[in-house]
Amino acid sequence: MARVLLILSLLVLTAAPAWPQGDPITIFAVVSKVPRDRGQVSARILTAGQVVDGMLIATNGIVGNPIWRTLEVCHSLKAEAWKTAEGYQLASVKALDPGMLPMELQGVAGDCLLRKALDLAPMAD
Repeated sequence: MARVLLILSLLVLTAAPAWPQGDPITIFAVVSKVPRDRGQVSARILTAGQVVDGMLIATNGIVGNPIWRTLEVCHSLKAEAWKTAEGYQLASVKALDPGMLPMELQGVAGDCLLRKALDLAPMAD
């Protein structure tokens, strides 16, 4: 019985860092690549005043969200998330107009939208 308790306590101690802890932080993001897997999306993320490349990891509640289902490259997001080793695990997500992003991300969103428009322009001919 003591061995079982020891093994269970070791499992709990090693698994604890993977679980979200504390209150989620507010992040802003611009989707940087076409999402193939709706569970993980590459994005440029603003947190603590720095823009970094990272992954947005959707939970089951987020995957069913209409905003998340229609997600495309260059979409601007405001989210509540926990920082994990793999990226940012989302608690909630809202779509934003690129003009509503913080200044650090407005240039990223503008460049992305220009690239997207130039990629689509030859298809219109």
